[in-house]
Amino acid sequence: MGGALTVRLHNDRMIDSSPAPFPASFPAPVPPLEHVPVVVVGAGPAGLTLANVLRDAAVDCVVLEAESREFIEQRPRAGFLEEWAVRALERHKLAGRLLERAQTHSECEFRIGGERHRFAYAEVTGKHHFVYPQPLLVTDLVREYADVKGGDIRFGARGVELHDVDTEAPSVSYTDPASGERRRIACDVVAGCDGARGVTRASLPPERAHIARLDHGVGWLALLAEAPPSSDCVVFGVHPRGFAAHMARGPQVTRYYLECPPGDDPENWPDERVWSELRERLSVAGAPPLTEGRLMEKRVLDMHNYVVQPMAYGRLFLAGDAAHLVAPIAAKGMNLALHDALTLAEALVAYYRTGETGGLRGYSAACLRRVWEYQEFSEWFAELLHGPSSGDPFRAGNATARLRRLFGSPVAAAAFAESYIGSGGAM
Repeated sequence: MGGALTVRLHNDRMIDSSPAPFPASFPAPVPPLEHVPVVVVGAGPAGLTLANVLRDAAVDCVVLEAESREFIEQRPRAGFLEEWAVRALERHKLAGRLLERAQTHSECEFRIGGERHRFAYAEVTGKHHFVYPQPLLVTDLVREYADVKGGDIRFGARGVELHDVDTEAPSVSYTDPASGERRRIACDVVAGCDGARGVTRASLPPERAHIARLDHGVGWLALLAEAPPSSDCVVFGVHPRGFAAHMARGPQVTRYYLECPPGDDPENWPDERVWSELRERLSVAGAPPLTEGRLMEKRVLDMHNYVVQPMAYGRLFLAGDAAHLVAPIAAKGMNLALHDALTLAEALVAYYRTGETGGLRGYSAACLRRVWEYQEFSEWFAELLHGPSSGDPFRAGNATARLRRLFGSPVAAAAFAESYIGSGGAM
């Protein structure tokens, strides 16, 4: 195991660091109860993937998670994994159950103007999607890290605070759920994997966190139906009344989306209205009727994207939704989180094995390249899907032109397929 880092990492530049003397007028800090090389804040796909890879490489880490194990293993989230991500997990022996149980998709379908247009992206790229809901992946990763490998994960850790991440002696404190006492862990590195509303992103000084944001000006009513999928692929309904989507989440569960006003109240959408709108926006000649069932979830998502630049500050490295958010237009969020985690894991393992700091210094830049590729595709795709319902004839015309080119130009089809499956620059 290597010693403490000899440089401070700021905005992807290596800066000479000499810790400032502790002012005599300040009280001494509470001595840490323990020290580990890496503290991972957040037990989502990013944090758990990182922790598993570090554990395999004999790099000690502690995972702090605010919620219970039962909560994170049941929390409904995305379910589409790009093939590069699955193969990367497989190389780290983290995809056993996924490969046994996941469905695969090789096509998607657009429904517009009463017609169906199938798009066989696997024929173009040679790659396909794996359908494996995030709760199942989280369950697998928790089991592998905690139960199989004996990794240290502390659930119910509330009041997490980061300290001195811009020095050579960072630490993380939290309230122990059993005793109610504050505990503090000294470390070399903090990995912020606690999502869009987590404490790690909030710990960045405002002058260091430059946030680029795009608001799409629409909402999506996210629905989870206890009903078998009505199609063998993802369905995008492009309709003047608003966008709609059908996405399988398993043999008995289907995710649906309905475009709605931003900030809309789910109470405005009783079940009868939901199914009526889904039928209106997704029904086309030759398609089987929608399989209806109990709606287990209704929530409104205001469609927006953001990117935090840089994704590193001092000894703090952000990953997943803590660093960037992509609206669920093309199922990119979980895939980006895995890319971040694997990139950071590789950099940390290289440091603790050889002392090489290049991967850590270049972490933010390496991740942001893919982040911006996915953001650009998300924005392009959003206009295609929302333009016809925007009430703007210009945007509607642009959307129609994009769809026509997609199905009429092999070059345009190849570019869309590569972005949709995320095959460009795969790990």
